[in-house]
Amino acid sequence: MSSNKKIIEEEVVVGILLNKNGQILITKRRNNQFMPGYWELPGGKIEVGENKKDSLKRELFEELGVTVKKSNLKHTMFHQYPDKVVKLWIYNVDKYSGEPSGQEGQDTSWCSLDQLNNYKLLPTMREIVHKISLPKHYWITPDDHHSESVIENCREHIIAGTKIIQLRSKTSLDQSYIDKIYRLCQDNQASLILNTPNKTYQELCDGWHLTSNELLSLKERPCDNNKLLGVSTHNALEAEHAEKISADYISLSPINATPSHPHIPPLGWQAASDIISKSNLPVYLLGGMSKEVLDKALSIGAQGVAG
Repeated sequence: MSSNKKIIEEEVVVGILLNKNGQILITKRRNNQFMPGYWELPGGKIEVGENKKDSLKRELFEELGVTVKKSNLKHTMFHQYPDKVVKLWIYNVDKYSGEPSGQEGQDTSWCSLDQLNNYKLLPTMREIVHKISLPKHYWITPDDHHSESVIENCREHIIAGTKIIQLRSKTSLDQSYIDKIYRLCQDNQASLILNTPNKTYQELCDGWHLTSNELLSLKERPCDNNKLLGVSTHNALEAEHAEKISADYISLSPINATPSHPHIPPLGWQAASDIISKSNLPVYLLGGMSKEVLDKALSIGAQGVAG
């Protein structure tokens, strides 16, 4: 991470195009290109003095023959190749005209996210796919645990479209209670993340969420890659450490002042933007957040909001 220590030798724009079936467009690198035969998202180098969105429009027109009408920054990330550091600016292409096709002789393919592993992907693609696979919002349970009302709240959020539930408790929870919520999530294609002192219920969750204190006590990832690993962070150093232990995402808080933590000064939007710009991990914003500010969070490169 730590962009102030990186010498960025190349900046690249990348476009995410989806069709009506929710499939993503990927292109195959030609034989005369770096890493030939690998599949990637369309895009290319930003020319000197070129605006990033103008670069995206130019690249996608040259590569695919499409005209970008509307795009929004989704993520930024760094990638260390053996001979250079590349910074990627990843955009959602929300509106375009024309039918995408390989204008430079390259193969193209529409595929669902779960089919991407069938392709020989550039290393950066795996990181990008992980980022775009996560939802824009996840729900954190209130403190009133062991009550049917919380389970009913989980059901309501899942019906409304929530795909990740974080079960948070400062005390250990009994297995039967976790099992009820996990089965509810499993039956509705949602994921359950446990944020509790007890880390023994491997078979009753889809992942773990660590406190910042737990994060800083670790030197490596504490769970298998088949579990999602999220961590709470409050500053750039914690966000950097989360990347070192190979977390899958981070929550960053508090962005705004909150009644629950009145003694903690808020980070504010500018500090959040700075931390996001230096991290390769998807970042969810917390602290006075709601779905009403989701667009603002996305505009600074956050994965989404939580709460």
